[in-house]
Amino acid sequence: MIELGIGFALLSGICNGLFTTPMKLIPRWKWENIWLVFIVTSCLIAPLALVACTVPDFRLLFANAPAGAVAYALLFGFAWGFGAIFFGQSVSRLGVSLANTLVIGLSSALGSLVPLVLSGHFGFERRHVMLYAGVSAFLSGVSICGKAGRQRGLDNDPAVGGGTNWTGYLLALGAGVMSAVFNIGYSLALPIAETGKQMGYSSFLATNCIWVLMLGAGSIPNIVYCVLLARRNKSTQLFFAEHPLRAWQLSILMGVLWGGSIFLYGAATPLLGDLGPSIGWPLSLAVGLLTANLMGFLLREWHSAARNTIRTMLLGIGLLLVAVVFCALSTKAA
Repeated sequence: MIELGIGFALLSGICNGLFTTPMKLIPRWKWENIWLVFIVTSCLIAPLALVACTVPDFRLLFANAPAGAVAYALLFGFAWGFGAIFFGQSVSRLGVSLANTLVIGLSSALGSLVPLVLSGHFGFERRHVMLYAGVSAFLSGVSICGKAGRQRGLDNDPAVGGGTNWTGYLLALGAGVMSAVFNIGYSLALPIAETGKQMGYSSFLATNCIWVLMLGAGSIPNIVYCVLLARRNKSTQLFFAEHPLRAWQLSILMGVLWGGSIFLYGAATPLLGDLGPSIGWPLSLAVGLLTANLMGFLLREWHSAARNTIRTMLLGIGLLLVAVVFCALSTKAA
């Protein structure tokens, strides 16, 4: 069972690292066309279809769940929706490789540190020291990767127009912060899953009901923003332009990959038992980070960058992987 859980965690990381790649391969469509189809697929259709098939009385589950937990899921999910917009825009401006690296690094650092802040469990035991070292490595890695991105601009890489795209960096920062907000909301919404388990559902199926609420609420700002952009840019007609099938397919694929990464990790965690926090999370994170950067290089986002710039980026990625290891060890250190 552990081997199957590790396999699911690996696939989760691969899906997470791959899902933004189609954005660079879709012809003609503008950002708002791609993102609207992606959001509807990943945040509405896929979660609702899965829960409707596996938890047929999910409406009763929500009615019996604590009202506060349901409210937290909706509120924090809605707030996360703005972070999803930030992330999508940062990919458009910085590229698959750099945007994913910055956001994964920032969200991981905050995701490791925020629970400690909220619980007030600061200290200098071995596990605390390892966690602090991991967070420091995350932030250092993000800083170095950001430096590599700025160097790439100076190397006249066409993807960033030959200069520092500060808007892209600010969007990535916002996306990283809002990812931590999503994790906080998920923690506060866990009583919903407990209600599902009391009704006889497995932990995995009960947890999926939380995703329906959070992702559904998060889809609202994304849909509104995409519709407004489409009206302003007059890009609605692109949905039905000549030969739109490839664009539809790739945009839907984005939603399937991202949604798949969440549900695969949800399936992996119970199979790993006590190993879940120490193996599943860092494994998925590391694989996602490496996959996103591999696709960035295959998409030739760094083809005009100098060797020193590429070495700087690889150094930053290496530090992020070290950070993953430290944070994983902190969950098992005595």
